[in-house]
Amino acid sequence: MGCQQSLQGSDVSKVRTIYLNEPIRNNFCKNSISEPEATCYVATSNLDGETNLKIRQALLETAEMQTEQLSSLSGKIECEGPNRHFNTFIGTLYLNGKSPVAVGPDQVLLRGTQLKNTQWILGVVVYTGSETKFMQNSIKLPLKRSTVEKVTNVQILVLFLLLLAMSLVSCVGAILWKEGHGGDIWYIGTKDYSSHSLGFDILVFIILYHNLIPISLLVTLEIVKYIQALFINWDEDMHYEGNNVYAMARTSNLNEELGQVKYLFSDKTGTLTCNIMTLKKCTIAGIIYGNLSNRSDTVLDNLSASPSVITESGAFNDPTLLQNFEDGHPTRDYIKEFLTLLCVCHTVVPERDGGNITYQASSPDEAALVKGMKKLGFVFTTRTPSSVTINAMGENFTFEILNILEFSSNRKRMSVIVRTPTGKLRLYCKGADTVIYERLSDDSLFVKETLTHLEYFAKEGLRTLCIAYTDLTEKQYQQWLMEYKKASTVIQDRRQSLEECYDRIEKEFLLLGATAIEDHLQARVPETITTLLNANIKIWVLTGDKQETAINIAYSCKLLSTKMPCIRLNSNSLEATQQAVNQNCQDLGILLGEENDLALIIDGETLKYAFHPEVKRSFINLALSCRAVLCCRLSPLQKAEIVDVVKKHVGAITLAVGDGANDVGMIQMAHVGVGISGNEGMQATNNSDFAIAQFSYLEKLLLVHGAWNYFRVTKCILYCFYKNVVLYVIELWFAFVNGFSGQIIFERWCIGLYNVIFTSLPPLTLGIFEQCCSEKSLLRCPQLYRISQAGKIFNTKVFWFQCINALVHSFILFWLPMKMLEHDMVLQGGYTTDYLFLGNFIYTYVVVTVCLKAGLETLSWNKFNHLAIWGSIIIWLVFFAIYSFLWPTIPVAPEMTGQVSVVLVCPHFWLGFFIVPIVCLILNLLWTSIRNTCNRTILEEVRKMERGRVQELHLPTAFQKSVKTEHLQLPLSSQLHKVVFQDESVDRSAPRGYAFSQLEQGVITQEELVRSYDATKIKTSKSL
Repeated sequence: MGCQQSLQGSDVSKVRTIYLNEPIRNNFCKNSISEPEATCYVATSNLDGETNLKIRQALLETAEMQTEQLSSLSGKIECEGPNRHFNTFIGTLYLNGKSPVAVGPDQVLLRGTQLKNTQWILGVVVYTGSETKFMQNSIKLPLKRSTVEKVTNVQILVLFLLLLAMSLVSCVGAILWKEGHGGDIWYIGTKDYSSHSLGFDILVFIILYHNLIPISLLVTLEIVKYIQALFINWDEDMHYEGNNVYAMARTSNLNEELGQVKYLFSDKTGTLTCNIMTLKKCTIAGIIYGNLSNRSDTVLDNLSASPSVITESGAFNDPTLLQNFEDGHPTRDYIKEFLTLLCVCHTVVPERDGGNITYQASSPDEAALVKGMKKLGFVFTTRTPSSVTINAMGENFTFEILNILEFSSNRKRMSVIVRTPTGKLRLYCKGADTVIYERLSDDSLFVKETLTHLEYFAKEGLRTLCIAYTDLTEKQYQQWLMEYKKASTVIQDRRQSLEECYDRIEKEFLLLGATAIEDHLQARVPETITTLLNANIKIWVLTGDKQETAINIAYSCKLLSTKMPCIRLNSNSLEATQQAVNQNCQDLGILLGEENDLALIIDGETLKYAFHPEVKRSFINLALSCRAVLCCRLSPLQKAEIVDVVKKHVGAITLAVGDGANDVGMIQMAHVGVGISGNEGMQATNNSDFAIAQFSYLEKLLLVHGAWNYFRVTKCILYCFYKNVVLYVIELWFAFVNGFSGQIIFERWCIGLYNVIFTSLPPLTLGIFEQCCSEKSLLRCPQLYRISQAGKIFNTKVFWFQCINALVHSFILFWLPMKMLEHDMVLQGGYTTDYLFLGNFIYTYVVVTVCLKAGLETLSWNKFNHLAIWGSIIIWLVFFAIYSFLWPTIPVAPEMTGQVSVVLVCPHFWLGFFIVPIVCLILNLLWTSIRNTCNRTILEEVRKMERGRVQELHLPTAFQKSVKTEHLQLPLSSQLHKVVFQDESVDRSAPRGYAFSQLEQGVITQEELVRSYDATKIKTSKSL
């Protein structure tokens, strides 16, 4: 179903002007542009994660329109209905009095892109709001609740059913008791039971036992989680001083979920990287430059005065290069040709602003190379439609550009044919080592040395390009030119014909060397990834960028290693995908389902087939068997789908982190979404659960705050249930001695204030200040994270064990004082005791016991713990003393009058004050001691070292011992080297690091674009 947009000159709301660097908020059809050829550049990293700029071109029929002409514009646009496909658009522009004009994706700017290298454009809004392709890729926001909360809710429901069962049992007990003692209780005046009285009694017992479900837990957890969120917000270690951004917990409901993450899904561009590329190293004529780590300090001191040192952080820094050039080194001619090639063989456009030259480029790699040459003294100064001019060490050279042989993913190279200042015909080429090496001349030198250097660059995660050239004769060139012109006019398969034509002249290369470009990672990304992997967190990289770039970054951040086999799934059909997946699953055999030192790399097109119902299960099993997974060329919706599939298939806690609008879907889909405040706007941050400024902050967010919060919240929940069961089940035991009459043993206000005052502080201190171990130990030993990750601290088994423990304590707390006062006692003045006398005994023992139980649960003692535990006991005793004298001054609780005078002077009370809590807790203390002695976990090992202040040097041995004890290693992964992979998708070869970002199959060719610029003319942008 299509849609129609009418155009009237008076309706200016549909016409927009977009200026340089302005983000685009609607789907936008261009009418007029300030640049030559009616072209503009747009950054699409927010949509697809690619760093290279895309070219869009206005319709030639409207390219010359200015603002004043819009008043007479009249017509309509008919186009396809709203859909989520970024790369397609079908429409027709109907202008009154003119022929219809086809509108395609090259004339449309999508919401989420940003205008670059273009002063302004005029256009018509086509889709807005939820109809834009960006919003069509969004998902319905799911309701997020932590796993701990879900388990707790189920147990509350079970407790409620248990409460009903207790009420029913009490009703049955009341019936049996009255039938057995009916003749002896004439003073009560009982009547025969009816359905009405039975229902009334059930209601009475429900009210009596209703506090078994801790309603106060909700308030306590809200306070605890809010303060935990404040701790995250205030953490100075997660404060990025570069732009003064603190970490921010945008919700407090998922604090404990940070401690259980098993799968981490990360974007690449802007999340792992900084979107900054610089020339880092190079190899020329078999000599590597930029590797200063192997040179002595004396040499470095002598070279530091050279002007060729590039001082930018992480950039090329080796003055030896220019010293060899200036001192007449035997490789001088190679160096000159190498630097000249990089200044000439590109599609960069220079722009002058006074004496400064700025470079505009669709390829960030080419921009990095040209800027690197500029700082080495080889400056690209001028581009005209037919030539380029460079300034080499102060001397100008002009090269005539004859042909540009464009880059494509199939060719993996880009070439230019030039006429040098001396009149020679020369072909300059840069590209992947695989395509350059197979075209080298037999006379080419330094082949083995360069290959070794390429492997070295790849191990460091650098993006490599081989540099080569060949000289042409006039006859060769003229013959090829005729073939080129013929291929340029072919109607069918023109692109393929051109590539075949390019291939016929790109041969007999002489190798000059190779470049190594660094796609700058954010600070401490490799260290963070290593730490998270040691914490048993599986990391998947989901990006819209090219496969080569993603692989390069994966090596750079140490997610992949050079010895790790890689399964590359790049299929264009369901059958091929199914065959590759099934074959790899079969090859893994018994290792399928186990984590292996293996990487899986797949692109978005293949992923569509992998998610087919016939392949989906096998693909997920294969992916889960790999240590690292890279998914490339993904749409935002595909990212969310991957997260959703892993959530449903594995059942583990997932975390998604990203910084762009294309990451919003997966951030919302994951159990925990983390947004990074990067260069791609705030949409990821605004849709996240937690916001940080750097990827490296995940280390502390998960390993420290996550682990602490999990321990704190789970202990707080278990303790709140424990203390409620202890007190309110006593009413059930009391029912056995009061004839199931519904009589309470405690004073009503004391029951109400139990959770509000007398036992409110211990769960708060457990939830706010508890620490399983120190921050330093958690970061130094990431294996500790596996404790909270496994969820063994809080589950149904642990919950009911705690409830049974509370049931036993309540039994002791009632029946021990009951038997102690079984024969009653006579007080001073001849008074006898009543039920409330016993109730105050028991209530005091309960308060003391549950407060001391909080002490047994506490691992990290501080002044707040002491204040909460001892203070709660003192608060009850003080309240008891005051409350006993309120009546009749204040008309409340007359039955409590004078109770403190008779209770505190009773020797039985003080005897039970010490004995009863000890009897309750002695078993817990013995169980904890035996467990920590005989079955010591890694946590006890670390805590023992902290108590003994063991130095860091002794930690790893103990850690490894503990890890083996808990079976945390993967025994089958060591057998991977025995696996013989029969499918050709598995690559065991050493990486060479090739990666290059460049626009492909644009609306106009790169040659047409660069030939439209003339830097010798003063640029006069068309005004609005």
